[in-house]
Amino acid sequence: MSQHQQRRIPATYMRGGTSKGVFFRLGDLPPEAQQPGRARDALLMRVIGSPDPYAQHIDGMGGATSSTSKCVIISPSTRPGHDVDYLYGQVAIGEAFVDWSGNCGNLSSAVGPFAIAHGMLPAERLKDGQVEVRIWQANIGKTIIAHVPVQDGQVLELGDFMLDGVAFPAAEIVLEFIDPSDDGEDGSAMFPTGNVVDTLEVPGVGSLEATMITAGIPTVFIDAAAIGLTGSELQKDINADAARLAQFEAIRVAGALRMGLIEDASEAAKRQHTPKVAFVAPPADYTASSGKTIRAADIDLRVRALSMGKLHHAMMGTASVAIATAAAVPGTLVNRAAGGGRRETVCFGHPSGTLRVGAAVENIGGQWTVKKAVMSRSARVLMRGEVFVPSAG
Repeated sequence: MSQHQQRRIPATYMRGGTSKGVFFRLGDLPPEAQQPGRARDALLMRVIGSPDPYAQHIDGMGGATSSTSKCVIISPSTRPGHDVDYLYGQVAIGEAFVDWSGNCGNLSSAVGPFAIAHGMLPAERLKDGQVEVRIWQANIGKTIIAHVPVQDGQVLELGDFMLDGVAFPAAEIVLEFIDPSDDGEDGSAMFPTGNVVDTLEVPGVGSLEATMITAGIPTVFIDAAAIGLTGSELQKDINADAARLAQFEAIRVAGALRMGLIEDASEAAKRQHTPKVAFVAPPADYTASSGKTIRAADIDLRVRALSMGKLHHAMMGTASVAIATAAAVPGTLVNRAAGGGRRETVCFGHPSGTLRVGAAVENIGGQWTVKKAVMSRSARVLMRGEVFVPSAG
């Protein structure tokens, strides 16, 4: 292929929850990119426009944020009881790597609609109403069940469901994350240290109480007040503060080491997607990024979380699973911020508004486990056609 030519690859640009990504069918990728490895990573980075030293993604499909520099690969599932396999890649913006270490809960909501639109479910199952799509999340080896509204054999995308962080209404998609914590023979995997609260020693920061959990996605929760924050911060309050971002990265690295996700601090640079760091606070009135007033009476707690080194504009779907699960377990920092006690659902305030999520947890033999987490999202096709990728020569 001449260096002046571009590859044309069938692709769909989709919004899922409060994220956007480029979706591919596995069989549409060039042969060398149909397997994990450098060729696949290089292709997806070029699709997104990374690495970009200007952090703008002008020459690619990315949006220069962690919420919009994402790629998804879908294929019919060979796993019994599942319809499709879903693989997610978080593309770094300024660096040359793709992080495959976790899932995107927001884009999970677009997988079912994509599968239906591309004929991956039998036509006889596409009856009017809610169609169940069973998804194998290949990054983390977990099952997600998407309940997708269908009418006349087609995905129903438009509706009146409003999701804070998304400007326009759409049809509601209910997601069930089945057994969303890590597997472990000793039963302590949901809380890798075996404790619902630990003292985390963070170089340059000090000792902090932390709840470290693996439900949905590995997440380190800390109290906002412990690091001099209120819990009502918006992106502008955090992302322009280099010292504050460095503090959060130090907490993330310390948490990753304590959770056993990495063996040496140097490994964290190549594992930016996980773990997440989130800070929590009791409910209080605040103004969301849209200008809407969030009332303390309408929420159980406030939560802010960082993704790929920046404060997220809303809340990651996988982190929402972690929030719901931690809130359901008495004694965690999340549960304490929400007022304590047992609960099956929690409504939390985030920078863009509020979100209600639920989790079913059990204590078996002194160890906590989560059977299912549930939340509502929406999804919509933004563009379908071909993405053009410059040839390497």
